[in-house]
Amino acid sequence: MSVDSGTRLLLRQLPSVDELLQEPSIRETAQELPRWAVVEAIREVLERCRRMIANGQSGSAEVTLPSRAEVVAEVQAIAKRLNRPTMRRVINATGVVIHTNLGRAPLAEAAIERVVETARGYSNLEYDLERGNRGSRQEHVEQLLCRLTGAEAAFAVNNNAAAVLLTINTLAEGKEVIVSRGELVEIGDSFRIPDIMRRAGGILREVGTTNRTYLRDYEEAVSPASAIILKVHTSNFRIQGFTNQVPVTELAGLGEKTGLPVVEDIGSGALIDLSRRGLSREPMPSESIRAGADLVTFSGDKLLGGPQAGLTVGKRPLVERLRRNPLARAVRIDKLSLAALEATLRLYLDEGQAVARVPVLRALVMPLQEIERRARYLRDRITKLASDRLEISIIEGSSEVGGGALPLETIPTRLVAVQGVHVSAPVLEERLRRTDPPVMVRIKDDRIVLDPRTVSGDELDMLADLVVAAAAA
Repeated sequence: MSVDSGTRLLLRQLPSVDELLQEPSIRETAQELPRWAVVEAIREVLERCRRMIANGQSGSAEVTLPSRAEVVAEVQAIAKRLNRPTMRRVINATGVVIHTNLGRAPLAEAAIERVVETARGYSNLEYDLERGNRGSRQEHVEQLLCRLTGAEAAFAVNNNAAAVLLTINTLAEGKEVIVSRGELVEIGDSFRIPDIMRRAGGILREVGTTNRTYLRDYEEAVSPASAIILKVHTSNFRIQGFTNQVPVTELAGLGEKTGLPVVEDIGSGALIDLSRRGLSREPMPSESIRAGADLVTFSGDKLLGGPQAGLTVGKRPLVERLRRNPLARAVRIDKLSLAALEATLRLYLDEGQAVARVPVLRALVMPLQEIERRARYLRDRITKLASDRLEISIIEGSSEVGGGALPLETIPTRLVAVQGVHVSAPVLEERLRRTDPPVMVRIKDDRIVLDPRTVSGDELDMLADLVVAAAAA
């Protein structure tokens, strides 16, 4: 039999799309799932079979086509995959609290409720109910931000990079931005402060050295071409040893003397003093305002624990200039983020309430005895269900803050170490990524480890069951 005739014979054995659509099991699937997903799944399976035939014939190898039952099962699996959303809930058992790749901060229940209520219908997003005319979307959060930071005015945009971009474009387009060389950081996804500055129209004027910058360096850089003095918090790294940085109070004095606004980007946006909760100190916008900064920018979805947002607080005349910039519309915050942000900020009006109800704060300050209790619960449940397939133990470990915040901070925790009797750690990790919902873990000493710090209480049973199922797959 020639290669061509053999190929034609095998191809004729493949069912058509219409034939497979008439299969009882696939007809049932087409009633549960959209028809397009089922049809596309059938075409994908048939195309794979055609490639098998072509590759086998060209290599003179015997081709064994899947049975009709195997084809049907594969079509059903692919159709379900195609119909599943690509952005999905995951269980974060990594111990990284503000995990950028996993969506950073989970929202507080109060914020979720406000988002749902706002999304379900119309809202007074830009309507003043008291005066009966058009209002500003900023009014929903501005007074809260001012109250929490001590600033005169505030402005929210869609993320902190946009806040920095808008500020530089508004205050320094075509003019120099004076910044310490040691603060020219690269933030997430390869975004660099110098690049943002150039895109915003500012001209970079570096002063000092990587590790040491003095007030005199800033003073010598001031010229008629200068527009602002920018201070950037090095959120995701630290320079240690032989160093010197100029505090905002001294820069504010220089700004007052020269007439240049002082802008500080503090990044993570802590609204409470974390050092009182056993963590290292992070800069707070209220401290920067008291120190004399004219504008302060920070994130809404890191240590603040809210939705993605870029927040600018400071002197009213400068904030008003930001509002009037046409670029402000291009980076404006949307109504759902505003709803979540307002609800989150309201929790901060009572610090104890914020710590208890904002998930990021709750995870960061979770007592070790609570983590141990959760770890024992996980260990016991997994052992009860799969003691013959998995070896379980509780070991000491450390959690991370993540999100570029507190880069040197490690928080003591307890880890549930899981080792498969018949499956390796990398295989078990991959299987967990493919569960529903997916489970994200770390590998340590050839075992997967689960950190209860980032697993909510109502996820513990599900996590245990998914680990057991992955071991049995």
